[in-house]
Amino acid sequence: MTDYPLPNFHFQVEWGGANISFMEATGLNFETQVIEYRDGASPQYSTQKIPGQQKYSNVTLKQAVFPNDIAFYTWWNTVALNTVERRTVTISLLGPDHQPIIFWTLNNAWPVKVSVPDLKSSANEIAVQSIELAHDGLSVQNA
Repeated sequence: MTDYPLPNFHFQVEWGGANISFMEATGLNFETQVIEYRDGASPQYSTQKIPGQQKYSNVTLKQAVFPNDIAFYTWWNTVALNTVERRTVTISLLGPDHQPIIFWTLNNAWPVKVSVPDLKSSANEIAVQSIELAHDGLSVQNA
């Protein structure tokens, strides 16, 4: 059997125990910040680079607008001063048998931005809304 690379179009998103259909998930980025340090008595005239804090990008999820689907707005309405409903969000890349192969788990995610589609009478396209999520960390796992 030959292993093939996984296509990026076959994925699912789960939050609050439900699988939600999305057409795009972006921002699954993470990095380690670099701290530059030099001791004053060091004989070298350059800094030493050491690892600092982890930094995670906000994740944006896009989906088509469906009648009676206001899950974005319901969650958005939980955001208030110093309170928010935080959720674990799992984004899974699926294999050919429709089973998860790789999981990206967002810890303590909450909505920071909801974008409503532009409405144009001359357009011939699907209405797409998006939600941007902040989170406290991202973990990656194999199934």
